[in-house]
Amino acid sequence: MHHTGGPGWRITMDTSAALMVALYLRDTASLAGAGNPALCATRPPARAADPHQLTAGVGGTASLRREWEDWWELLLRSHPTSHPELLPPQFQAFSGTPALQRLLQAHFGTAMSWTRERQSEYTLLAAGRETMGMTDILTQLVEDREMELGRNARDFTLTIIELPLTEPRAWFLEPDRLLMSSQLLEDQVNFRSYVQPVVELLV
Repeated sequence: MHHTGGPGWRITMDTSAALMVALYLRDTASLAGAGNPALCATRPPARAADPHQLTAGVGGTASLRREWEDWWELLLRSHPTSHPELLPPQFQAFSGTPALQRLLQAHFGTAMSWTRERQSEYTLLAAGRETMGMTDILTQLVEDREMELGRNARDFTLTIIELPLTEPRAWFLEPDRLLMSSQLLEDQVNFRSYVQPVVELLV
């Protein structure tokens, strides 16, 4: 996790285990394009498993897609908490979404193992960035905008949620969040192209 800020403003960069689990399950079930925003595939890729037989008695893959999208929206709204709680093996909190419940029961263990590996990688990545000063660009973006406007930044918070995704890009969620590929910061020109317009909007 990285925090930076000044008088009245704060930017946080971190990852999210709950969102990673959800994305892994999305890709396992081949629900490409599901969710808003529709993020690209995970990296490394999830192990695909045909969900048709798993969900046949509870509405099939069409129901699974709807249920996953509702869950995804709820996770984004409730971040950084995870709601509803992921409590194996029955996942009782998902009894109202039976197709998603079956997907969780079948693949939660693999999803958690994959997520823990990604979390470990992110911890090392974040530590290396701090050592090299790569996150200083966040303060620089705010200060550049303040200089351009001739005033201090307005009070704002910006939460950047980094996820292991194949495409080095970001998705802005109004009013104050960015979903971002965890590899994007390594390309500071590309990073600036996504983050600078958001900072300019908030400052």
